[in-house]
Amino acid sequence: MKKIEEYYVPWVKGIPMYVSGHIELAWRQPELHRMMSNENPNPPSEKVLEAILKYGKVANRYPDQGLVVRSKIAEINGLDGPENVMIGNGSSEVFDNVFRCFVQPGEEVIQHTPCFAIYQLRGNILGAKMVSVPMAYKNKYLHFDPDSILKAITDKTKIIAIANPNNPSGNFMDTKDFVRIAETGLPFIVDEAYVEYAGLGMSQIGLTKKYKNVLITRTLSKAYGLAGLRFGYALGDKDVIGQISAALFPWNVGTIPMWAALAALEDTEALAYRVKFNNSEVDFIQESLADVPGLVIFPSKANYILFDCGATGKKGKDMVAYAEQKGLLFRPETEKYGSDGWFRITIGTKEENRMAVAVVREFLTK
Repeated sequence: MKKIEEYYVPWVKGIPMYVSGHIELAWRQPELHRMMSNENPNPPSEKVLEAILKYGKVANRYPDQGLVVRSKIAEINGLDGPENVMIGNGSSEVFDNVFRCFVQPGEEVIQHTPCFAIYQLRGNILGAKMVSVPMAYKNKYLHFDPDSILKAITDKTKIIAIANPNNPSGNFMDTKDFVRIAETGLPFIVDEAYVEYAGLGMSQIGLTKKYKNVLITRTLSKAYGLAGLRFGYALGDKDVIGQISAALFPWNVGTIPMWAALAALEDTEALAYRVKFNNSEVDFIQESLADVPGLVIFPSKANYILFDCGATGKKGKDMVAYAEQKGLLFRPETEKYGSDGWFRITIGTKEENRMAVAVVREFLTK
């Protein structure tokens, strides 16, 4: 008789369950300040809390297909209607669903690195070959490299995924380069998880009207501050959205997150407050640390800031460990571009941001 291990499909065998160690630590030790996971430090607005309470009372009923919230998302983005919108349990499920519809084992997914880990996670589970095209690090800045992305395309390429603004570098790629990639006709996912911080004027949503192969993904986890409710969505041509929606789990988004999402989308004042707060705090941290010798700060249009302290002679992982001793959770980053000085900070409360500035300065200049 065969062992159960012999029945696993080869591309899943040996893959560990994804566990976010820093989030687990933050829940176990709530006294630590969470500045590591690109969360919004502001709790949900009163209107969102009212919706949670109202729809919590009908949680004994199955949800509908989300026509109301999908219509609202379409309206905000200048699209025809709900048929242009697919909703998911966070944008992570949206990615999973899109990948399933295009990728077979052995086929290729191009990602522009450093980037959001979910592309790799969902690609691996489907047996995809992940093709990582690095951004260009020069003049103390991470530049998008669309030429190298285009050169990486082969007859096995099935998806190209680019975050805009990029996570973790916080910058946008030029629209003309999105057009060049869209013109290939390959399924092209533009991940706009953080676009609200710079405004929807920076979105590539217009491309979906001209190119059926372009999909925009977004989330309410960041600027809207609903990471714990898990609500994300994809925008695109109605025929494409209709086809990839066929692969969704029935009732994949619960009643409570669906109506809470609608309340958040309608509460434009709450969003404006969160965006203004975030952007002023990004400026504060960047300006406060600009004079630290050897510290490279990547100008961010999101709710996190990437740093490279390699030139200070200190290591990023040691910076993160020192911050944790002081009660602050920062995000470690892998060594790259010949430097071991990388780390990232998520925007916290005003108090947390001032603590973070003091701790970074203390560690890097002592």
